[in-house]
Parts: sequence; C-alpha cells; structure tokens
Amino acid sequence: MNNTVTMRTYRFIQIEKINAQVTNVIYDNPPVNLIRPETVSELMDVITDLYEDENLKVAIFSSRTNDYFYNHFDLSKFSEFPVSETVENNPLWTEIILKLSEAPFVSIAVIKGRTRGGGNELALAMDLRYASKEKAYFGQPEVGTGILPGGGGAEWLPRFIGRDRAFEAILTGIDYDAEAAERYGWITRALPDDELDGFVLNIAERLASFDKQALSKAKSQINRGSLPPHKDFLKSYTEFAESMTWPSLSRKFKSLAVLAGQVGGGELEKNLGYYLGIKEKGSF
Repeated sequence: MNNTVTMRTYRFIQIEKINAQVTNVIYDNPPVNLIRPETVSELMDVITDLYEDENLKVAIFSSRTNDYFYNHFDLSKFSEFPVSETVENNPLWTEIILKLSEAPFVSIAVIKGRTRGGGNELALAMDLRYASKEKAYFGQPEVGTGILPGGGGAEWLPRFIGRDRAFEAILTGIDYDAEAAERYGWITRALPDDELDGFVLNIAERLASFDKQALSKAKSQINRGSLPPHKDFLKSYTEFAESMTWPSLSRKFKSLAVLAGQVGGGELEKNLGYYLGIKEKGSF
C-alpha cells in the first residue's frame, strides 16, 4: 500500500492537500449545494481514497458555494441515488455515514452556511463540527415536507442534543442558528466567521502532530459509547425511502411551488425552515 494516495478528479468535489497529514475536501454544487446521486458516488470514492492514505490524520470537509455547506438531498433525483457495490441492496448513503464515523482519520466539518437534511446528517457523522456564527444554520426539514429523515438525523440528534430537543428539531423542521446549535450540543463550537478557518487549521495541525494510531484508537473508544447501531441507520433509510411514496410529499411540493412563485426559489431555499410552516390557501 502506498503511503500517500493520489486522489481522483471529481465533478462536484475538489481535493486540496494542505500537507501530507491534512486534506481539505471541498464541495461545490451551486447555487445551493444540493446532494445529488453523483455527490453520493463521489463522496464514497473520496472516503475510500482517504482510508487508503496511511499518512492522513485529518480530513476537513468544507464548501466553496456561498451560504451553503452540504444541503439536503435533491429529491427529484431520489430514484437515481446509488446502492452499495459490496452489500446487496444497501444504500450507499448509509455506507458513507458509517465509514465516515468509523474512519481511521479525524473528520472535521467547517460549516459556513445552511446545512439541512442529508447535509446535516453528513455533518453529524463527522467527529468535529465548527460553524460560522454569522452564516451557519442547521435543520431537519423532512417531516415538514411530509417524509421521514433517513440518513442518520433520527439516530444522531437524540444522542447529541437530547430527546426533547430532537423532537423539536425533527418534528418542527425549523432552522437553528450556530449559537443555538452550539448551546444544544449539535455542533462542537461556533466561531466568528473571520476566525473560523484559522481556528480549524490550528486544530487540524495540532491533531496531525499526534500519533495516528492513538487518534484512531481513541475514536474507537468514543464510538463504543456513542455510535448508533448500524442496523438503525439502515432501518431509517428504508423508512425514508418508503415515505417518498406518501401522498403528503407531492401535496407539500405543490404548496412550496406556490410559495417559490411568490417569494422566489432562492429565498425559499435560504429560509426553508420558516417557509415549511407557511400554510397556503387550498394546501393541506
């Protein structure tokens, strides 16, 4: 096995090697960084390559698209989302969440914009989450659109923020700013936007100065007490896929389309948590 792996070239993801021990994985799918089927395939390839890099100790996940980290799934493409090549009928998204949470390197999310649904679940699977006080917002909008979470939100949030706050977050679909997320335990820390990159780089360099085996084994110890059972992730994704057939989704999409015509699609996406609670005349 090579000590350093040459990363492949991707459509939506760019790889920036900060040094031999630290890599920045940058997502860029403007205008709002939706997670597409290609995103899922690319993420799996990236994480596989990171696993094979013996020198890697820290992987930073960030975004180049203004106002958005990884966003929610592009539900119009849901039927095209890939399945695992190694486990029959296993959704690739579930495999990504598990591989990332159990990776032999430390994963850090740098969140400078909105992250909801699948994007928020991806961030929750990472080891550390640092967010911009001014720009970061978090949410699980699925129930508000008539479906269920399926990528780990229902598994991670009760463990991180408690049962009652998880009920509020998942059942209401509202957005939480970075300071509320920090106070709840949703993220590791909220920092001023102009300090965020420097702070994360210092953390990454500190971790990179430590022994990789010690970092990896310490992660395994923490995971024993905190990682949700594998079967629960698969169960939730199966329930999410089933909920995609419920009539409530098409009704809500029609209602949101009316709102998009009134306020604009960009405004709707930017403040989705708010608009999910707006009831249009004639809607459900």
